[in-house]
Amino acid sequence: MGLLFLPKLMTDSLQWTRTVTDSTCDGVKTCDHSRLGPEVDSPDSGGLSPEQQVTLSENMLRNLGLTSAFAPIVVLCGHASDVTNNPYKAGLDCGACGGHSGEPNARVAAALLNKADVRTALAQRGIVIPDSTWFVAAVHNTTTDEIRFPDVDSLPIQLAEKFQAVQQWTKEAGRLCRAERSERLGAKSESDVLKRSQDWAEVRPEWGLANNAAFIVAPRSRTAGLNLTGRTFMHSYDYRQDSDLRVLELIMTAPMVVTSWINLQYYASAVHNKAFGSGNKLIHNVVGQFGVFEGNGGDLMTGLPWQSVHDGQKFQHEPLRLLVLIEAPRSAVSRIIEKHSHVSDLVTNGWLSLIVAEDSHFYRWTSNKEWEEQRIG
Repeated sequence: MGLLFLPKLMTDSLQWTRTVTDSTCDGVKTCDHSRLGPEVDSPDSGGLSPEQQVTLSENMLRNLGLTSAFAPIVVLCGHASDVTNNPYKAGLDCGACGGHSGEPNARVAAALLNKADVRTALAQRGIVIPDSTWFVAAVHNTTTDEIRFPDVDSLPIQLAEKFQAVQQWTKEAGRLCRAERSERLGAKSESDVLKRSQDWAEVRPEWGLANNAAFIVAPRSRTAGLNLTGRTFMHSYDYRQDSDLRVLELIMTAPMVVTSWINLQYYASAVHNKAFGSGNKLIHNVVGQFGVFEGNGGDLMTGLPWQSVHDGQKFQHEPLRLLVLIEAPRSAVSRIIEKHSHVSDLVTNGWLSLIVAEDSHFYRWTSNKEWEEQRIG
């Protein structure tokens, strides 16, 4: 019986065939693959009332800080991965999407914001989107650094030339990203990076978020031009535009918590992989799509495999607890910490380090629940 599988092994090795279904078919029954197309269903079909559609759109734009000065083309980009023979694929996809592609969220968001009735209602709430602005959904493939636009057929004809420029920019950005990380991956060329995700025997198709170290919540102007070497999560935020500081509270109770989860997963898998990781990826056996054995038995393994934090010669993840830097008033940050116990547990018990930048001074939150001024430089 094994010999009968030899042709498939050969074609997979030559990358003529795939060992698993394409990631764009994730979660879709085989019999329904042919029904997949570029069209996105109307947001109405999701059970959202007109009021809910407007509220969802308003919250989305305000949380992004995107409430004015709209460009002619606004791209909403989710992310996903495309790898073969990898039980840890969900770890390379969007964590906020439950380990799935962020493409559906981006497509529905763009469809909502392009609706005339939603825009009219948003204008009554103080967010005026010009008629000349069009929202476009995109998805970033994290293993190849390619950006795909699934709904370009709906783009207004008058924006075609501008959109060609956007496509050229993203294509060049992808090329530069592949060139930048090819050395770290041990790839000989840009094309090698593209091939890695399709190689069913590749145990390190990408480093994912290995070596993450910090989360910066501040206006983008603070970090523009800096080379952060891919180690930093960033959320562009200006507290001056957040009058009731609701967005700050959302950031500290959602993205900050998620980045700490990611950081601690890599941290634990690096400091003691046998106990908190999942050992050698080469001998994993998948169990019911909810866990892995290292070999043929034993306990279900947790955390990341050794290959996700180590390249065979040295660590690719330096085990540091996440440093969170927030530019906002200390009093506001303190109130949020006191209000949410799970946030207080993280920052007070040392699971992450919290620093606030206020009036050109930096203050660290201590285990005594006090602010201690830090000297920088």
